[in-house]
Amino acid sequence: MTEEASPTLAATASGTDAPADAQPPAEASVPGADPRAEQALSRRAPWTLQRRLIVTVVGITSLILVLVAVATSAILGQVLEAQLDAEVKAEQQSVEYMRPLLANGLTAEQILQQQPRQPGYFLAVQSLPGDPSAAVVDPSGDVIALTGDQITEISESLEGQRGQFVVTIDNLGTYRIEGVQVGGTVVIVGLSRAGISETLGRMLTTIALLTVGGLLLLSVATAWTIRRGLAPLRAVADTAARVSTQRLDQGEVSIAERVPVRQADPRTEVGRVGAALNTLLDHVDESLAARQRNEERMRSFVADASHELRTPLASIRGYSELSLTALSRGQDTALETTEASLERIQAQSLRMTSLVEDLLLLARLDEGQELVYGTVDLTRLAIDAVGDVRPTGPDHEWVLDVGDEPVLIAGDAGRLHQVAANLLANARTHTPAGTTVTVRVSREGRDAVLRVHDDGPGIDPSLKDDLFERFSRGDRSRARQTGGTGLGLSIARAIVDAHGGSIRVASAPGDTTFEVRLPARPADPTAS
Repeated sequence: MTEEASPTLAATASGTDAPADAQPPAEASVPGADPRAEQALSRRAPWTLQRRLIVTVVGITSLILVLVAVATSAILGQVLEAQLDAEVKAEQQSVEYMRPLLANGLTAEQILQQQPRQPGYFLAVQSLPGDPSAAVVDPSGDVIALTGDQITEISESLEGQRGQFVVTIDNLGTYRIEGVQVGGTVVIVGLSRAGISETLGRMLTTIALLTVGGLLLLSVATAWTIRRGLAPLRAVADTAARVSTQRLDQGEVSIAERVPVRQADPRTEVGRVGAALNTLLDHVDESLAARQRNEERMRSFVADASHELRTPLASIRGYSELSLTALSRGQDTALETTEASLERIQAQSLRMTSLVEDLLLLARLDEGQELVYGTVDLTRLAIDAVGDVRPTGPDHEWVLDVGDEPVLIAGDAGRLHQVAANLLANARTHTPAGTTVTVRVSREGRDAVLRVHDDGPGIDPSLKDDLFERFSRGDRSRARQTGGTGLGLSIARAIVDAHGGSIRVASAPGDTTFEVRLPARPADPTAS
């Protein structure tokens, strides 16, 4: 029967002194900050988003791969150690076959020569009394006897070990060993751990190569993906840079630059930036065009207003000079001439007053002023407006189409009458004699509707979009009969807007309708 025993080779432990902790080098004193160094640091180019993303992705991936390699190495090492331990246990059981050789007093070298073993096999034998012997089988299969110093080294390394016994032999490597007693002889068998080291080394080398290759491939793929993904941002920056070089402060300006459609896809996060910039540029372009139109209308208005004011002022000056001349000469007709001149001066003053009051009204409406609310009967207002315009347009046919029930609204009666009067005056002025103008008042749902329809030639399509703009005139001439100052319809729209309503026009040859829609006042005053 073979009995397991701990290695009993006489040995004395030999310790090695730990090196004294090295003192850290003293830190050099930091001198005062150099302004030039700070400026150089501030001029250092910041990292781009692409570089930061690549470094972050590669760094995190590298950390993960390193952790995986460490964990894999630890697990594989444990598996290999367990396998080696099982093999050593099996060799420990096979020592029984050496009993005849041990009884003959053979040394470890002689036993291995007579019973060849696998490369990396370790055998130590000590018979009492007698000197211990030990030998190993090298990788080439040759048996190498250990010297006395090596045996002593093994004995010393076994001092204090518990559990699994591992010894290191100079120039031969590390061995996992176990002892067993066969009769009066102590036998120690073991196997080399070189296979474990080689396996772990090959695995780590393979992981390192694959990691480096994978990281390079990942860097290239990440750089390409990020560069492609950030292409819309570069397109946005390039577009914004080109737009920034354009002069937008004067003259007719149009912004033609846009982010390419393929890089402004609103379905992607980055593409939404390009789409938003295109929308912004469209809005700015429209605003610049509107500004240009306003400037052109303003110039036209200045010319019109100057003419409108110049004519009465010239008349006033002429009639004043005529009156003064007649009075200075003592003519018999001086009184008669002066009276006629004063009448013309008064008429021209009224023209100027009307123009100034229209401008003042628009300004006050813009500020939310000038409205005095009360109950307004839109039916009665239409009747009065038609009655007022008939004497001024006898060559037109005026038709009223209203119901028996009054249409009541909450509003400023005077200003709403002005809206109706302006619409009727517009129809009278811009339609030929014989045109039929129909005024209708009705209630549609919660709205009161006033419509002015004529069967005249219609509105020029080029003027339709700007019809309600200030200073817009249907006739570019300055004739008193047709030109006007272009404030009538703009005043009408301003008044309607101030009442919370809307005004629009639909026009075709022979069929033009202006529609004013206002919130109607409920028939029952107590209704909410």
